[in-house]
Amino acid sequence: MGLVDDLKGFIKGDVLADDATRAQYSHDASLFEIRPQVVVEPKDVEDIQEVVKYVTEKKERGETISITARSGGTDMTGGALTESIVLEFSKYFNRIRNVSNFSAVVEPGVYYRDFEKETLKQGLLLPSYPASREICALGGMIANNSGGELTPAYGKTEKYVYGLKAVLSDGKEYVIKPLDKKELQAKIKEPTFEGKLYKQTYDLIKAHSKVIQAAKPDVTKNSAGYALWNVWDGETFDLTKLFVGSQGTLGIVTEIKVHLIKPKAHSRMVVIFLRNMDGLLPIVNAVRAFHPQSFESYDDNTLKLAIRFIPDLIKILKPKHMLKLAWEFLPEAKMALTGGFPKLVMLAEFAGDDEQALDATMEQVAGKLKEIRANYRVIHDKDEAEKYWVIRRESFNLLRKHVKDKRTAPFIDDFIVSVDKMPEFLPKLNAIMAKYPIFYTIAGHVGDGNFHIIPLMNLSDPKSKEIIKNLSEEVYSLIIRYKGSITAEHNDGLIRTPYLEKMYGKEVYGLFEEVKDIFDPLDIFNPKKKVRGDLKYAFDHLVKS
Repeated sequence: MGLVDDLKGFIKGDVLADDATRAQYSHDASLFEIRPQVVVEPKDVEDIQEVVKYVTEKKERGETISITARSGGTDMTGGALTESIVLEFSKYFNRIRNVSNFSAVVEPGVYYRDFEKETLKQGLLLPSYPASREICALGGMIANNSGGELTPAYGKTEKYVYGLKAVLSDGKEYVIKPLDKKELQAKIKEPTFEGKLYKQTYDLIKAHSKVIQAAKPDVTKNSAGYALWNVWDGETFDLTKLFVGSQGTLGIVTEIKVHLIKPKAHSRMVVIFLRNMDGLLPIVNAVRAFHPQSFESYDDNTLKLAIRFIPDLIKILKPKHMLKLAWEFLPEAKMALTGGFPKLVMLAEFAGDDEQALDATMEQVAGKLKEIRANYRVIHDKDEAEKYWVIRRESFNLLRKHVKDKRTAPFIDDFIVSVDKMPEFLPKLNAIMAKYPIFYTIAGHVGDGNFHIIPLMNLSDPKSKEIIKNLSEEVYSLIIRYKGSITAEHNDGLIRTPYLEKMYGKEVYGLFEEVKDIFDPLDIFNPKKKVRGDLKYAFDHLVKS
């Protein structure tokens, strides 16, 4: 019997191996194409356990086989792609089990958009949603340690996960949660697979504690590597910190427990138009001094793209007053016609429960921006504010949808450096980018120093591989020189895993390999991501066009 027949023999869910399904799951939002052998939609935890046991038996006999978990499929790194078994969660593992008391229990296949509707019914929110909030799922947010527009005020996904259930490499489901000292000592004494796993992880972290803490990137957010520095603080041992951001390489998450927050009742936005990058840091520092809950940006190419495809944005917004919204795009259209385009548009949103206090803050912000001669507008209309948010959130999708002769090529799409290093860093970055004949857009979280560069490329051109390789090497070398991270939110996947040793050094990267071997000694969970990535393999699987 073959793989598909074997799986159909014991899976209660769906086992799909037709050409159309395999073609569909050969892509995510990355620049790769890898066709799986089969897509399994598990009906329950027992299905997952049986798949893990089956794959383990095959792997022990020397067969090449593995499992890659997938839900929304919005990953930009190739993290959801495999030549073997895709475990698809969106069909059956899509239940919101509970929302109450500032917390929720949810399955990994739940789409964030559906989850938010339920949490907002109780006035609550998971604030770490990414720009892909309308199409991503909770499982992917956990896998990548997602962050987004609210990160300056509320932090990333790692801050909100307080418990998980996961099927590990022995084929059993375990509860993963923070342990105090007493609980940890009891756990590592257990003569079980779980006890051994905890002991080996604890011993590794304890033995290399100074090296691990020194390796933590000096930035506000990071998704590169395994977050060993967050697991043990001397009082609490928390393996959820290791699983969040691990891209499904340590086990298969089956249930997620998250903390929620109560969003502020009122918000106000100021939009800042920057004609050149010289005045960036004074503006950033001026705005950050007032603690915005969001501080986003996008470049002139993104704005031009938005103006070009205004009808698409209006469809997304679905406003009650269509003509009013179209009218609100006139200032940007006028800039396009007169050549007065800003180099960068920055969106700073402030929030509070006291509307009078919030308005007073906005007056102070406006006063400071006027003092430093910034070109700004305070936005009072919610529809107009949403216009700017849609431009920021939808820029990547507009590129993917409308540019026919080239495609989006996310490979240097998520770097971060400290804000105070931006004036020195950005000119050097621009000098590197200027050497390459590619069109690109820049958007990102300017308040964190986190930028998303999305080139448009013809990947059928033989020169494209060399451009991706050489540009990645130059940009990542610059980021590392400025003690940043090569990925703040989007994670490593196929595209960045080969650069992790360069970022962290041989010793720390070796610890990442040890972590993988502790949890997954046969390498059955999403291989080639986080450790032992192969740049040749990645380039061999670039999409052809």
